[in-house]
Amino acid sequence: MTNGQPGALKDTNLGSHWPTALASLAVGTAFLALWFWLLPPWLGFRVEADGALRWRWVAVIPCVLGFAVAIRCIWDFGWTGHGTPAPMAPPQKLVVVGFYRHVRNPMYLGFFVGWLSLWVIFGRANVAALTVVSVAVVGIALFVRFYEEPTLGKLFGADYGLYCRNVPRWIPRMRAWNRFTI
Repeated sequence: MTNGQPGALKDTNLGSHWPTALASLAVGTAFLALWFWLLPPWLGFRVEADGALRWRWVAVIPCVLGFAVAIRCIWDFGWTGHGTPAPMAPPQKLVVVGFYRHVRNPMYLGFFVGWLSLWVIFGRANVAALTVVSVAVVGIALFVRFYEEPTLGKLFGADYGLYCRNVPRWIPRMRAWNRFTI
């Protein structure tokens, strides 16, 4: 398996990718649906955006791009990693393709940009929403630092260590990292 990197052998059994890719998309869809179902009413979202200022619709672009990044990352977990974003069914292979070549946590960043943009579109960036975001960001950062990274380090060993030394946790690098050109 190449893990998407040039110079490695290609996996000729593409049929084995589909079950995990579809499972990953199912998990990702359930996660997105849960957040779209639970959070908007709780935070005061209303679908009627008739009164929204026209400039707010500019936020549709980062909203779509943010959620597209997250969905692509969910797909990569299944297709390349043979697993899902859920801790109970993690990837079996280190995912170092697509956006993961620029930043270690593109799925979280994509969700954050998508949600922040939705709040701009609907004009709902209130104290409750900002409090929830602040708590969620701190919670996610702590989860990544103290659970996710040590778990991935144990699971993928030296490959993950090399990846962490070359790809930043939160601020994307401009040029994609390619472990075969170091």
